[in-house]
Amino acid sequence: MAIIDCPECTHKISDQSLSCTNCGCPTSKMKFLIRCPECSKSISNQSISCTNCGFPIAKPAPFKAVPPPLPTQNPIPIVQGNRKSKGTAALLAFLLGGLGIHKFYLDQVFWGILYLLFCWTFIPVIISMFEVIILLFMDESEFNKRFS
Repeated sequence: MAIIDCPECTHKISDQSLSCTNCGCPTSKMKFLIRCPECSKSISNQSISCTNCGFPIAKPAPFKAVPPPLPTQNPIPIVQGNRKSKGTAALLAFLLGGLGIHKFYLDQVFWGILYLLFCWTFIPVIISMFEVIILLFMDESEFNKRFS
């Protein structure tokens, strides 16, 4: 429930009432009345000028529906987070494979710790040389599927 002004007498009335309690103007008529911006007299919303002072009434522009924006292709590829480079993994395996650094890079922390624990035996060095060859000959999509 809202309080509105009667366009005839400016008396405050409920929007639920059937007519103004002060002047008797029906509320159904109020929906079609507007106030003149110059003299504040109530006039029909269809008027092109005020009947009291002659002030021209600007009609609101007709509503134009704005078409939705057309979908466009994003020229910038969306980079997924945490993408690993096959070349970097192979280089780390070749240079620091005995310490398991490439395993940490590939988010295989358990294996990285295992390589560190056994680095004194040189077994991780031998295994990492095989891993370098495997990484270099692995397809890019397979690498991304396994490590990204």
